[in-house]
Amino acid sequence: MLARGNRITRGADYKSVVRGGSRCAGSSTVTYVVATAEHRSARFGFIVSKQVGNAVTRNTVRRRLKAVCADALPGVRVGADVVIRALPSAATADYAQLRDEVTRCLGRKAAA
Repeated sequence: MLARGNRITRGADYKSVVRGGSRCAGSSTVTYVVATAEHRSARFGFIVSKQVGNAVTRNTVRRRLKAVCADALPGVRVGADVVIRALPSAATADYAQLRDEVTRCLGRKAAA
């Protein structure tokens, strides 16, 4: 489970990460990463639109992405802001596929 302090909650923060962050695309997700100068733990945000599926499907994808990020949190740079946008193919991807894709992008962009 991702703690409240490890989540991006403000719309302005989402916008700054998506517009100003480095981007890594996969088949099911797009990951945006911005390194900030703040000395706090990494924060994660998730964008799962209606194109992914109905509410049940979107929440399942969101829960899987949160679990992936909670496991990857120790390897992410301090102060990094990460936004993960789910693509429609994320609805059929299982946990292992999402984990491999997100950790590949985080390893490339937000390694400690």
